[in-house]
Amino acid sequence: MELWNHCENPYPFVAADVLDAADSVRASLPNKYCEPEIAARLYDEVFEEYALCDELGINIVTNEHHAGINNLFAANPVITGIVARITRRVHILSLGTLITVRDDPVRVAEEYATLDVISRGRLDIGFVKSGGSEMASGDANPMLIREREWEAIDLIEKALTSHDGPFSWEGRFFNHAHVNIWPRPWQQPRPEFWAATSDSATCGELGRRGMVNTLVFGGFERTRHAFDAYKRARAVAGLPPASEDRFSYMAFCYVGDSDVEAQRVAEKICWFITVSLKQGAQFERFLPGQVSPELAASAWRGGRSRAPRDVRAENLIANGQLFAGNPDTVVKQIKQFRETTGGLGRLIMMTRQGFVTHAEAEKSFTLAAKEVLPQLAELEPIGELELTSAGR
Repeated sequence: MELWNHCENPYPFVAADVLDAADSVRASLPNKYCEPEIAARLYDEVFEEYALCDELGINIVTNEHHAGINNLFAANPVITGIVARITRRVHILSLGTLITVRDDPVRVAEEYATLDVISRGRLDIGFVKSGGSEMASGDANPMLIREREWEAIDLIEKALTSHDGPFSWEGRFFNHAHVNIWPRPWQQPRPEFWAATSDSATCGELGRRGMVNTLVFGGFERTRHAFDAYKRARAVAGLPPASEDRFSYMAFCYVGDSDVEAQRVAEKICWFITVSLKQGAQFERFLPGQVSPELAASAWRGGRSRAPRDVRAENLIANGQLFAGNPDTVVKQIKQFRETTGGLGRLIMMTRQGFVTHAEAEKSFTLAAKEVLPQLAELEPIGELELTSAGR
């Protein structure tokens, strides 16, 4: 199993009374509350953590969100370029540039090819469906978002893998008379493709395409169902069973010297759930196209937040959304999750969140690399990665 470090680089330094009064801390909180000096320090600390992960052998995930305190990485290509330059060993997953907000997939392909060359073939490319606040900040149309996303992925793939001169693209959403990107990517035929999703239809399409399916805080049940949809789609299409490296999971994680210490620090992560994910209904429940017509009525009545209501560390651990404890405890939790969901090859750890300090994060990464990763390096395979009994 591989370990990856993902940091949203949130900005938890806005007064509580301001956050409580705000309708949304994503998309609409004025940037007058952001002090550039503090932001610069946060960037420095996270880049130091990435350099440490490179020494330890923990891969790195970059991403982007816009216009809110939940994430200071608004410009993914810039951040990923810095990471590619300051590291030498580990793989880097861009999860990723929001292609449903960007209006030119060819430009995105150029950025990824450049990053792959700078990193000398260490780049993986991840695709995510933009959230409602991203649609608003990017002035993008949320209707037909999935159809637009798949066409953008197809165009990016063709741009990365075509090496015999210009081609033209005439699609439903994108038209390019002349596509011929320079440089071409280091990896051939292209870097690995990932996507973050839990809905069954999209997981099935990922299965047919052989892309890596990653779940974000899905917990035991949602993750199992998503992975089963992936496997089922491959079986129906007559494709061979997927290997475990096709399945990835992102969870909060803190490794300490003791269970008590780890859970104490992990409680600091909960700010990310309770505060930085707060967004107004206009960006979620009432955004056209965000939910399918058959689910719209219930979503409008009750909201759609997937954030857990009880964010105590022990409850998040019980749900499979947090791995926390001493190294042996964390290994046990990860193994249980892997067995329950039917296979897991890549674990993405969210450690530097909320009020977790730079020193605390570096301690966790060091323990994870030296005492957790060796115990996960050579796990017995889980059969043929068959469907779980719940998904048959």
